[in-house]
Amino acid sequence: MNFKVSAFYKFARRPDYQQKQESLLAALNARDIKGSILLAFEGINGTIAGKPEQIDAAILEISQITGIDGIEPKFSFTNSMPFRRMKVRLKKEIVTIGNVKADPNDKVGTYVEAENWNALINDPDVILIDTRNSYEFGVGTFKGAIDPHTESFGEFPAYVREHLHNQKHKKIAMFCTGGIRCEKASSFMLNEGFENVFHLKGGILKYLEMVPKEQSTWEGACFVFDERVAVEHGLKVSDFSLCHGCMNPVSASDRQNAKYEKGVCCPACADKLTAEQLASNRERQRQVELAKAKGAKHLGPV
Repeated sequence: MNFKVSAFYKFARRPDYQQKQESLLAALNARDIKGSILLAFEGINGTIAGKPEQIDAAILEISQITGIDGIEPKFSFTNSMPFRRMKVRLKKEIVTIGNVKADPNDKVGTYVEAENWNALINDPDVILIDTRNSYEFGVGTFKGAIDPHTESFGEFPAYVREHLHNQKHKKIAMFCTGGIRCEKASSFMLNEGFENVFHLKGGILKYLEMVPKEQSTWEGACFVFDERVAVEHGLKVSDFSLCHGCMNPVSASDRQNAKYEKGVCCPACADKLTAEQLASNRERQRQVELAKAKGAKHLGPV
């Protein structure tokens, strides 16, 4: 494997976060690191990739530049660089839940280590909630998990208030890709009066890394926000691609569907796109194939 991928986040108040953007970007570019990092008053959130020795050094440098200690990165490997460039962005939140009281720096639910997760969710009295979006849920989830049918994390508070308001005495177990969304969701739910809120430390990625497949209650693959699209047990890249018509993940069986057209549409969007959109997507795919034939990579619009 040629490239090491590191996903990480840390809730830690940094009043000076705006002053760190340029120096952090320069340091990572100097190491030929690519990916995306969000900086906010409440902390840091990012996924980066590069040569293994440079990634290890970069994690230390990120901590030094930002002054954020205790970052616990999750690592995986891939044969090709999954990002096009390095971006460091300033945000109001490192994960957007919206205008509700939810600050893990003040209050957070109970962390559950990956090796203890099965024991918790196998309890029949536990309500297991996937805090990710529906398209992520469709790629894979834990057996018995509830899909809140959200299109963005900002919709999660409304789901809780509408569907779980009478369950505040129950044990609630939540999970997400790397742990950041369910950590913030747990803070929100505690502030809403829920009494027993648990979340998977390190998220699905840590679980797939640590728990053997034969002991796992995970079903399917885990969607990731880079060109790998999805990973499975052992954090191996799974057989998913991304539809350029709707940007949803496409499985191997989806690609056998008559409504799938590479680079153009998939079963989820084929009947929703206009003739103009389909024509535009076909032209883009033609340019991709031409670039590929010349040994180049078509990057598309910036």
